[in-house]
Amino acid sequence: MPDRTFFTTAIDYTNAAPHIGHAYEKVLTDVLARFERLCRRPVYFLTGVDQHGQKVQQSAEKEGLSPLEFAEQCTAKFLALWSTLGVEFDGWAATTHPLHKQAVQRILQRLFEDGQLYKQGHRGFYSVRQEQFLTDKERNEAGEFGPEWGQVVELEEENYYFRLSAHKDWLLSFIDTHEKFVLPAFRRLELRNAVERLSGDLCISRPKKRLSWGIELPFDPEFVTYVWFDALINYISFAGYLADPGSGLPEFRSLWPAKAHVIGKDILIPAHGVYWPIMLHAIGFSDDEIPTLLVHGWWNISGAKMSKSLGNAVDPVVLAERYGVSALRYYLMADISTGRDADFSEERLRMRFNDELANNVGNLLNRSLNMAHRYRQGILRAATTTDADLLALSEGEAPRAVAAYTQAMEHYQIDASLEAAVGLARTCNQLIESSAPWKLAKDPDQAARLDAVLYHLAEALRLVAILLSPVLPEAALGILAQLNVAAPPHLADAVWGGLPDGHLLGTPVPLFPRLEAPPAAAD
Repeated sequence: MPDRTFFTTAIDYTNAAPHIGHAYEKVLTDVLARFERLCRRPVYFLTGVDQHGQKVQQSAEKEGLSPLEFAEQCTAKFLALWSTLGVEFDGWAATTHPLHKQAVQRILQRLFEDGQLYKQGHRGFYSVRQEQFLTDKERNEAGEFGPEWGQVVELEEENYYFRLSAHKDWLLSFIDTHEKFVLPAFRRLELRNAVERLSGDLCISRPKKRLSWGIELPFDPEFVTYVWFDALINYISFAGYLADPGSGLPEFRSLWPAKAHVIGKDILIPAHGVYWPIMLHAIGFSDDEIPTLLVHGWWNISGAKMSKSLGNAVDPVVLAERYGVSALRYYLMADISTGRDADFSEERLRMRFNDELANNVGNLLNRSLNMAHRYRQGILRAATTTDADLLALSEGEAPRAVAAYTQAMEHYQIDASLEAAVGLARTCNQLIESSAPWKLAKDPDQAARLDAVLYHLAEALRLVAILLSPVLPEAALGILAQLNVAAPPHLADAVWGGLPDGHLLGTPVPLFPRLEAPPAAAD
């Protein structure tokens, strides 16, 4: 078994500008990787860019650039966005890298020698947008290829084909016997139904006379590799598969099998759910080495998919500048259930941040520290207590919140994990109202209870900071710094009693300033 958890995300297509869907997928995977580190589990997070294909070549020609120049310009935009959003990956997969080309060609050569590839002529309709040949199944009720396929041209040419259909029965059996192959579960049924309808083989080449921007077939230099066959291999090529010693890539068996590939629902069928497992099976990977596919939904606008053509695309760079990175990361994780779709709303972004972070967590932090400094010079006393409300917090609410959080994160339900964290903060705010420390401070006989209340508030805040850290790493460190707690946090520290008797708290500083709607544009 590998000694690291290995998360990979679908690499981004460099012919498109980064949008909120890209941001969501990368932040989601970043959060999952940070949770693994929070649990002190080694993790390797791989992402990157898919730089080949006909659309890239065509876009480059329109811009008067070479395909590589165009791809590198687009790649820079993605890298800048991940830096802005605090996405920290361990490996970067750019499919123009020579080591990736080497792995792809070695895999192609192996498949060719094993009789998994063959050459055949074909006449049919080809979608330039999707870079695939179409069949009558793709026609609409009017017998036409719909606008989703973009430009469709009729082609007649020879190409190389991968014997996809020969592995259909294996894939059906694999899906039936591996419940966690696709998550959430309802996506697994969708995939199985699609595999049942599978017929024919996969064209894995394009003639150079039509497309020069790709990885050359090692056994026939007149052809380049189909972009999806090339791109999918990044998951193993940049993990060190078939790499020569001294390549600088990781040792493959220390990473594989990946714990999860994080992908959007639109590329489950056929690319990741059909092509990819069959490719791995044909190469020689065992059933136990096929990774889980964690399939997320889309961010929509009023139920419709975002797109530039509809004019409803959301730019994550603008949102980060307008509201801050913490607000954007929190909203993207809190307002969607992993695997489902959600409607994007700036108003909800502001509302959730203000209600759950500014008015709840931030308010709790400011009130608790200010009271501790006002009444006890910032020094905590970890005295034992028999107070029912405080025991309910320390022995009931807090451990339940940590347990619920952990279970939700282990099942990739980030929204539920955040509910557990902010719910604990709400409980503490209610405790402030019910215990009224400002009244206790006026009664010398209530000194011990005041000490206990202040300690419980600070200790609960410590736990909240730990639980929030994968989603809000900078804010969590800010909370811990104000509590005067050394970082970095670990989930093993999320047990009651971590703050010692006599602990001196830091100075309170507003951490989550309320968000306001941007001014209306002038007519």
